[in-house]
Amino acid sequence: MNNAPNSFSSSRKRLMAAVASLAVVGTVGAGMLATGTAPVLADAVRVEAPQMPSFADVVEHVSPAVVSVKVKAKIQPTADDGSDDQDGFDNLPDNPQLRRFFKEFRGFGDQGQGGQFGMRRFNHRDHGNGQPRPVAQGSGFFISEDGYLVTNNHVVSEGSDFSVVTNDGKELDAKLIGTDPRTDLAVLKVDGGGNKFTYVDFADDSKVRIGDWVVAVGNPFGLGGTVTAGIVSARGRDIGAGPYDDFIQIDASVNRGNSGGPTFNLNGQVIGINTAIFSPSGGSVGIAFDIPASTAKQVVQDLMKSGSVQRGWLGVEIQPVTSDIAESLGLKSDKGALVSSAQDAGPGKKAGITAGDVITQVDGKDVASPKELARLIGGYSPGKSVDVTVWRDGKSETVKVDLGTLPASDKQASNDDNNKQSAPAAKPDTLADLGLTVTKAENGKGLVVTDVDPDSAAADRGIQPGDVITSINSNDVNTTDDVSKAMTDAAKAGRKAVLMQITRDDSNRFVALPVGKG
Repeated sequence: MNNAPNSFSSSRKRLMAAVASLAVVGTVGAGMLATGTAPVLADAVRVEAPQMPSFADVVEHVSPAVVSVKVKAKIQPTADDGSDDQDGFDNLPDNPQLRRFFKEFRGFGDQGQGGQFGMRRFNHRDHGNGQPRPVAQGSGFFISEDGYLVTNNHVVSEGSDFSVVTNDGKELDAKLIGTDPRTDLAVLKVDGGGNKFTYVDFADDSKVRIGDWVVAVGNPFGLGGTVTAGIVSARGRDIGAGPYDDFIQIDASVNRGNSGGPTFNLNGQVIGINTAIFSPSGGSVGIAFDIPASTAKQVVQDLMKSGSVQRGWLGVEIQPVTSDIAESLGLKSDKGALVSSAQDAGPGKKAGITAGDVITQVDGKDVASPKELARLIGGYSPGKSVDVTVWRDGKSETVKVDLGTLPASDKQASNDDNNKQSAPAAKPDTLADLGLTVTKAENGKGLVVTDVDPDSAAADRGIQPGDVITSINSNDVNTTDDVSKAMTDAAKAGRKAVLMQITRDDSNRFVALPVGKG
């Protein structure tokens, strides 16, 4: 951090020493001493306690870099006064699970109206023209002396005018440089008129350990600069917010208005950016989630450079590798990402990646899960040539892929309309060992499931009527004889399961079914 010492090692040592000494030093109260036959009350012995642990040195140095972010948006007046939809849920689909998610995992702009991310919209009237001027309030922090600062995308996403309030109370106009909705990050720029701003640096979050002390600084409930402390509770959290979920969980009190604010280690470096809380009530319950510094640093650099983030794109749909799927493919572990389909125009398919491949490495880096693959590929620039290692037909192969540019839409792949199936007219056949009743697809490609035995392994794994079985162990199936042959071949090879490719609602997935009666 500029304009401040770069290390707080001395204060950190004092803090740790104070915590340790509290365990052995305290106040000894009066007690009874036995002398002869009569007890005698001893004088109280008092030992001076050490100074309580304090984060004051860290806070003093980092606070000037933390700001409150104010966002205004010009909107047309509505028939009501904005009194409806106070939680912002009225416009959500009628899906109880989705609504529960947005009630429990919410970000924290200011308190009040605002919807999914809790960002308050003050529906007050501008007395000059009668137009409502909603205001969102969040937090942010300077990352350079010339006025670049970081906050959350959801704080600024609906804004047209931006300003920041510094630690000493000055309000300065700010310009939006760029946003990245996928990681919920945004960069603003303040013109300091030649003045230099105190700023903070990002930490190496790979060194962050569960149990480390942390300090969160921000603008909860629009109160202004507020400091809370806690520890790192967990790492690598996936809360379903997007393909790059890799949050640091902390227990420092974080509330609405803390969005975009920094979480510091005891060296005054930013380990993460507050972006979401788990809260059935809307207030802090000690579970908050931070975007890791390593993710933020890379995204922020791109936003400062070009105003947007360009990510590499493989062009495949993927799903987790379960233990059953690993067994059916002869894999030794359930690590990796199973390709359920490869988009026709995608770079993966052009390079030879096909449905049924399991991606295990990218440029020598292990792929533990689909989320890990998304993060690895997203970390490369478009046009980058990478070596993708896949497990195919019982052995590893390496494919060189020239990555494309991640499309603006979150939808990565689609299937041809020819895969859609109408109600089957042919006579159904029974696959008793699998608990399935099927019939030939009208286009001759695959078998349409017409009934599923509720007590079968197929039902346990989610197969349902209307699904189309297109292949088993990478071999096309168009008749029940094809299925029987695939099952027999798998048994002869010593496999305990077969990998069945299913098409449903224009998307593919794989299901592992045990060989033998299910």
